[in-house]
Amino acid sequence: MDVPLAQHRPDRPQVRISDPGEVAAALPQLLGFRPQESVVLIGLGGASGGRVGLTVRADLPAPRDRAAAAAQLVRSLRTDRPAAALLAVVSEAPDEVDPWAIGHEADGALVPADELDPWAIGHEADGALVPAAELPHRELVHELVVALSAEHVPVRDALLVRRGRWWSYDCPHPCCLPLAGTPLPGGVSALAAAAVTTGQVVAPDRAALAARLDAPPGARAAMVAACVRTAGERVARLRAVGEAALVEESWTALGEALARCRPGTVPPPAPLSDDDVAWVVWALRDTRVRDRALGLALGADAAAAEALWTECTRRAPAPLDAAPATLLAVSVWLRGDGAMAGIALDRALDGDPDHGLARLLARGLAACLIPADLRELIEQAVAADAPR
Repeated sequence: MDVPLAQHRPDRPQVRISDPGEVAAALPQLLGFRPQESVVLIGLGGASGGRVGLTVRADLPAPRDRAAAAAQLVRSLRTDRPAAALLAVVSEAPDEVDPWAIGHEADGALVPADELDPWAIGHEADGALVPAAELPHRELVHELVVALSAEHVPVRDALLVRRGRWWSYDCPHPCCLPLAGTPLPGGVSALAAAAVTTGQVVAPDRAALAARLDAPPGARAAMVAACVRTAGERVARLRAVGEAALVEESWTALGEALARCRPGTVPPPAPLSDDDVAWVVWALRDTRVRDRALGLALGADAAAAEALWTECTRRAPAPLDAAPATLLAVSVWLRGDGAMAGIALDRALDGDPDHGLARLLARGLAACLIPADLRELIEQAVAADAPR
């Protein structure tokens, strides 16, 4: 499950979205990538009841898992205490047809679904004419509505998004019949424009978002050699200067690398070498250096720290990638990008399944700990470690 936490980004201008079509079109900006075969819950709140709140996404579950998936999504959304919710299903699944819908044969015979035009007319008890086809995933929508109702969260609308159009599951009008739908708004939405001003780049899908942390092609062998070489150098320095001095040397090397990642530096510094990255990732294996580095996400060097952790995560071999990936998760989480935080934590735990801080943060992300609360926890930790 992804928890993009889009509403908590302090650097994003306030944008109000009221039309369901605008919400459907804004899903990529809310999530950070274009969802496919997904279910999304968007919390609504604020004084007007229309402010976009916590946003959670999951892959469409198998039929046997619908109830459990719905319960998990609603538990996550509920942590933000929404006044209401908006539900969106993103799927290219075909319409669902009653297998024995009543067709309008001359003799009134039952017609099997595979022989039935989706626009064929059935008969309601009151004689009304209805299409035989229905929007897909209606059972999942039902499970979510029931789970939200149990938590006293009203559903503002339930949407299906596919093929550049949107439908409302509750709409009785012809525009929401299965073969109709309403085109998604064209042009650049207000939320998309706001995202551009904050530098957000929407990925084509979640896999493309994760690929931003892939290692540079053909660079793995040289990076491994640099890490082996650096390990020997650190052992020699430990024997020469002692543990406390090595911690300070490690912090100094990290600071030098950080300075080279500051945006807007003129002239642009030389890229970090394999040896530079190796020194940083080995330094972060020391929890004293790593915990001190947590505070970098809080201050003026937050952007430089995110760039440094990204570079180190991409290039470091496992398990040395676990610490920078964990720090990257903190950096992006604090600016509201929960989807990327989840990807970074997955990378950290792939590299080192026993990494304590990564496991702790993964539990916090699953519980929808909001950025403001995470910031407070880090501030407390940094204050506790500060020299007195």
